[in-house]
Amino acid sequence: MDILGIDIGGSGIKGALVNAETGEMLTERFRIPTPKSRKPDEMAQVVAQIVEHFNYKGPVGCGFPSIVKNGVCLSPGNLHPSWVGVNVDELFTEVTGQEFTVLNDADAAGYASMNYGAGKGKDGLVIMITIGTGLGSGAFFNGVLLPNFELGQIPYKKYKKIEKWAAASAKEREDLSYKKWGKRFNKFLKLVELIVSPDLIIIGGGTSKDWEEFSHHIDIETHVIKAELMNHAGIIGAAVACLREQHHGHLSS
Repeated sequence: MDILGIDIGGSGIKGALVNAETGEMLTERFRIPTPKSRKPDEMAQVVAQIVEHFNYKGPVGCGFPSIVKNGVCLSPGNLHPSWVGVNVDELFTEVTGQEFTVLNDADAAGYASMNYGAGKGKDGLVIMITIGTGLGSGAFFNGVLLPNFELGQIPYKKYKKIEKWAAASAKEREDLSYKKWGKRFNKFLKLVELIVSPDLIIIGGGTSKDWEEFSHHIDIETHVIKAELMNHAGIIGAAVACLREQHHGHLSS
């Protein structure tokens, strides 16, 4: 089944048509910058533009950069605070006229990795970390999603959440070298390891394309690997999650 997958990030909103049964992207990725306001109405209009670009009619899977429960945004993440309490499913469905399945963006990326990428066939606790404007995380135990596992929200020193200190946006904001930023990211991974003791950590998101620049600064006991699907995982995983909900009525099986 061909499904439109959309991946919403702090800097860009991307979409592509995906064969949700094989995980194959069927079109080039189409990207529009995230509105600077990061408010619901403006972002919903960009989502509508992506749907219109593909002249698409049908169910849409969408990765969203925050905690989403039963379609409702529970935390603003790196978006505008007015997102809290918004039913994202209903908003996007109303604006586009298409039925939306919205889930956390790192959960979506994890779906792709666990079904078609580096996590396929991996048992135990697998953590997917996406590096971008924030630090997203998805958790899978024996292949089953544990939703909204937002480890980037851990408070750290003077920061309300560690992603403000260790995400790619911090590297850009403070003009850090990969060595200095890599040490920060490693500190984040050490905390992840301390808190949840994963069996495997998979690194994805936009910054994973620069894996060779920072991977040698990662020094933890847990095995850490790069995501094979790179920055397309969120799009592919959103489509896969949408298909799963269409078939099963929920996302975590």
